[in-house]
Order: sequence, then structure tokens, then C-alpha cells
Amino acid sequence: MLHVINPATEMIIAELEEDSTASIESKFKRARAAQRGWSHISLAERIRCLQAFRQLLINETDSLAAPLTSEMGKPITQARNEIRAVPGRIDFFVENIGRVMQEETVFTDKQQHLQEQITSEPLGVVANISAWNYPYFVGLNVIVPALLSGNAVLYKPSEYASLSGLTLTRLFHRAGVPEDVLSMVVGPSITGQALLKQPFDGVFFTGSYHTGKEIAARLAPQLTRLQLELGGKDPVYVCDDAIVERAAAATADGAFYNAGQSCCAVERLYVHEKIFQDFKEAFLAAVTGFTVGDPDAETTYIGPLARRAQLNVLEEQVKDALSRGARLDCGGHRLHRPGYYFAPTVLTNVDHSMSVMCEESFGPIIGLQAVKSDDEAIALMNDTDYGLTAGVYSFDRERARRILARVDAATAYWNCCDRVSPRLPWSGRKHSGSGCTLSTYGIQTFLKRKAWHLQE
Repeated sequence: MLHVINPATEMIIAELEEDSTASIESKFKRARAAQRGWSHISLAERIRCLQAFRQLLINETDSLAAPLTSEMGKPITQARNEIRAVPGRIDFFVENIGRVMQEETVFTDKQQHLQEQITSEPLGVVANISAWNYPYFVGLNVIVPALLSGNAVLYKPSEYASLSGLTLTRLFHRAGVPEDVLSMVVGPSITGQALLKQPFDGVFFTGSYHTGKEIAARLAPQLTRLQLELGGKDPVYVCDDAIVERAAAATADGAFYNAGQSCCAVERLYVHEKIFQDFKEAFLAAVTGFTVGDPDAETTYIGPLARRAQLNVLEEQVKDALSRGARLDCGGHRLHRPGYYFAPTVLTNVDHSMSVMCEESFGPIIGLQAVKSDDEAIALMNDTDYGLTAGVYSFDRERARRILARVDAATAYWNCCDRVSPRLPWSGRKHSGSGCTLSTYGIQTFLKRKAWHLQE
């Protein structure tokens, strides 16, 4: 039995029956049989189901946000924001699916009566092992294009977002998606391991580098299509010509939104020494102004962490930094109250000998490091095993582009951070993953191509 715990109260709020090896195998077999029919109905009918799902999201935002807040501690306003942003992503996929799947004639030779074409077919049955920090965003980045392109999906949300996963799945069924075309698997990591024993046509995982690496090794002999959206240690560089107050407010939000539990959260800040003191003061003013409290309260900006174990990680990062000469400007400790709360933490006088500047934090903690030049900032930004996002704040667009062009990250931000667009590919480099979701490239991920040589 899976116990769902409210991280703000540490109370059990639900008990869910976990899937067994037998139930997973049964769901896979039913998905395999159902996928054939789903892929052969018209694209217009699949779009109709997704549009019905979209409308249900809009109509029931408040009731959907409540379990998301109760099971992972996301402040209720941020839970609603996540759900309200999903319809725009669905719109993008609906508007572009036909063009991406359209039959393409690439060559015609009238003398030889020869034609060459490319068509697209769904992969078949795919597994979506999703993350808890943004269950709607992350889960639907896979589910929506997979269903639109004619695939069946076995969806395993994180055990820390199982209630949201169940709600989301039931919503699809109400919208007309057959139950065997999208079915959910309940359980912890051991359940995910059992899931991977099925002969999927594609596996899509969002989570840590270490788990992603294990999945890649396990699936390598099967040559299964695999996409990995993994972690990050995302840097931002604030140049000496940046507008200090604007950059400080934006990066503070980028670092502490959702209690820092975002794949593309700002995890390390490099600030030109000419403006470092002014920036630090503005940044600390923003951070100390954040309201920490009950995630059900409309005024709360930072709630508890979703996982108790992460408290130990943050404590160790603070301890390590201080032992190596860092300065603690605010926070640095658990809050003395029920729940998995950690005080918003800012460290200065940091360097890359400290784990807080090199290892993923995934919590409300950030290090600010002063740099002397753009070249030094670039070297430090690239000094990582990750390559998800990177940002630059500067008045000069071309300067920012020159800097970002030299940073090995898949997403580049100028005067913004911690944002994702359905129109742009979402991918990672190095330990941040492989493959991509979102954009038309994200639709293509769920398709296999067939080459046609046609001669009369």
C-alpha cells in the first residue's frame, strides 16, 4: 500500500493500492491491443478528445490544484498557475500535430515514373515515468503528443504526485480517451523497475541523472527508444551593465519559486564584481520578503519541500559551504514547525570547491559568487556535468548572446530565467539528459518514419 503524506503536516492523507508485476503486465497487454484501434481512428477524433480534456482542466482548476498542494506542498497559487498554463501547451500540439504527421513527397521523377515519400507512424506503446515537481507540465509534455500521434501510454507518476496523476488520468477518460489507451501505474521506484520489464516501444523518463543512467543501461540491450529529462545546476550571470533591481527580483523568483524544486531553477549565480554589493542587497531584500508558510494559504510563496530526505541534502550543502569559508547571509536551517520546511538560504563568498555550487540542490538555497569578467563567468558556468539552461542579465543583447553562445546548455535565457515554452524544444546536454519534449521536435519524438519508393 502506498501512503500519500502531506509534507506540510506530515500526516497520511491517502492510501493507494500499488500495482503488482501481474497488474502491470495486464495493463501493458491491454494497452498493446487498444493502441491499434486508437491509431486508426481519425486525427480529428483524437484532437476532439484532447480538446475536451483541455476544457475540463479549465473548468476544474481549483479542484485539481487542491490535491497537488496537499501531496507535494506546492503553494496553492502556484498549483493553479501550473494547471492554467497547460491549455496553451495543448493548443500548440493540437495546432501542429497534423503538419508534423503529414505525408511528405520529397522527390518525383516523371521520366522514370518514380516518387519518393515519407510517412509517419506512432511508436506504439510508450511508458511515461514522470516527476513530482510539476506533475501536470511534465506528465502532459509526454502524454499529450503521444496520444495525439496515436500511441498508447502507461503513465507512472512519481509516488509523491500519485493523487494528481490519478486525477489527471481520470480526466482523460472523461474526455473520451479509452481507459486502456492511457492507464496509470501506482507505486514507488521499485514499481517503475517492474514497469520497465515490459517490451515498450518508447520510454520517457523525467528525474535524476543517477536513475536515468540506470534506466539507460537497463534498456540498452533492447534498443528501445529512450528519452531522458534529467537534472541541472543551472547558472545565471549578471553582467555589470544589468539593471540591478530587475535582475535581482527575477533571479530570486527563478531560484525560489516552488521552493527551488524546478529542473530549470536558478541554482548558482555569478555577479560581476562591479555591481556585486548592490545586487546582493537587492537579492536579499527580495528573498527575505518571500512569505514562507501553509501552502493552502493564498499569501504563501514558499511551502515545504516535497521530500523529507532533501532536508538532509540542504543541511549538508550549508555545512560544507561554511566549513570552506562561505558566508551565510540568510536561512541555512530547517524551520521549527511540522512539515518539511527549510528556510530560504543565501550564501556568499562561495566557490566551486563547495557542493552548493556544483551539485544539484533542488531546494530553497542559492550561492552568489563574484566574478571579474565575462570570460571568468563563462568558465564557471561551463564547470559542471550538467547542461540544461543558462541565463545572462545584461543591457546589451549582443553581449549576452556572445556569452550564451559559449555556454554548453540546451536552453539560453537573456534577461529572463526559469521559463519553458511549448514552441521551443526542451532538452538537456551532458548529465541533463537526451532527446527532447515540446516544439515540433517533441512531437516527432513519438513517431517513427517510413520511407516509400513508389514506381508505376
